[in-house]
Amino acid sequence: QLRLAESGGGLVQAGGSLRLSCDASGRTFSSYTMGWFRQAPGKEREFVATIRWSAGTTYYADSVKGRFTISRDNAKNTVYLQMNSLKPEDTAVYYCAAHRNPHSSVGVKGVADFGSWGQGTQVTVSS
Repeated sequence: QLRLAESGGGLVQAGGSLRLSCDASGRTFSSYTMGWFRQAPGKEREFVATIRWSAGTTYYADSVKGRFTISRDNAKNTVYLQMNSLKPEDTAVYYCAAHRNPHSSVGVKGVADFGSWGQGTQVTVSS
């Protein structure tokens, strides 16, 4: 497992931008598919975006396509989530996660597919 720590959350007005960072501890970071999930009050944790361990293939929830971008820097053991054109409905605690198995190419959108989680960072978007 990887140890993960998110940062970059905060309060922003609708239409604004934030960039979240996730620092990972572990020599095998580059072998893991990484993802971002979020959880709003009273709702289940939901998929936001993932980036595969190989070739940099990305996946996005329909609700964030065109607004959010996931990326990674394997040399720094860091994954990012750039969030633009933020909406009040984006308000949630955002979590960074690593897939349960290294070199995995399937099961990249479900909460149960990920085994390592950060502590979360709060993102609040005001109207």
